[in-house]
Amino acid sequence: MRPRFEAILAFTAFATLSACRDKNQPDAYGNFETTEVVISAEASGQLLWFKADEGQPLAHGQLVGVIDTTQLALQQRQLSAQRGAATSHVTEVGQQLDALRVQHEIAERNYERVKRLFAEQAATAQQLDQAERDYKVLGEQIQAAEAQQRSVGEDVKSTDARLAQIGQQLAKSRITNPVAGTVLARYTDRGEFVQPAQPLYKIANLDSMILRAYVTETQLARVKLGAPAAVSIDTGGKARRTLTGTVSWVSSQAEFTPTPIQTRDERKDLVYAVKVRVPNPGGIVKIGMPADVRF
Repeated sequence: MRPRFEAILAFTAFATLSACRDKNQPDAYGNFETTEVVISAEASGQLLWFKADEGQPLAHGQLVGVIDTTQLALQQRQLSAQRGAATSHVTEVGQQLDALRVQHEIAERNYERVKRLFAEQAATAQQLDQAERDYKVLGEQIQAAEAQQRSVGEDVKSTDARLAQIGQQLAKSRITNPVAGTVLARYTDRGEFVQPAQPLYKIANLDSMILRAYVTETQLARVKLGAPAAVSIDTGGKARRTLTGTVSWVSSQAEFTPTPIQTRDERKDLVYAVKVRVPNPGGIVKIGMPADVRF
């Protein structure tokens, strides 16, 4: 009876230990990731100043570099001078047009008067032809001046558009950080010649991280958007730290287990991707770090 009693006791202890072990097992495993943004140049030229070191925190809108703008500044000065000359020409043509319109009104009144005199046989046909000629010539001169005024006005508009374009290029020569975060990688240095769309540095907001994990279909019912989740990470040795995260995304489509497949049977198991947003106090969570999660 004693051996049988010891066997029963051992089996009970093993079952109890297995139950506790299953109870303490996490619901899923995953790795941390974050949204990484690659900042590229928007203008071409020599990089005169650049300050975006790896690990450096940058604020939104912070100036991190300046691209040489000498040629753009010279073009801007030249176009400003051209615009000033064109504006003066517009004013000059306008004044000429005003004078021609006054002369045209006088010529019209004289033409009407000569027509009345000619009807009364108090003016000659030659005088009538001359008055009519003066009236029509001034009308044609007015039309030509109006066309010239429109042409010069279009030149001013074209110059304004070019000046606005250069102003935009000058603004893009100042490299400002678009998102707050920490510099992850630096791709260039001061003195190099950069082109538009050339990557300069990579940045990410590390204040909160995203744990991507995978759950089975049976676990899916317990995963709710906005629900809290306990995320455990290693902090050295056997110590672990638990952070409280929030489920921010659940995949609507199943996929095969993305981990390396060991057997053919494992490939039959479909899982759903889940994202848990976790605060990162003191930057203890790193990109790619593994973690356990309980929902």
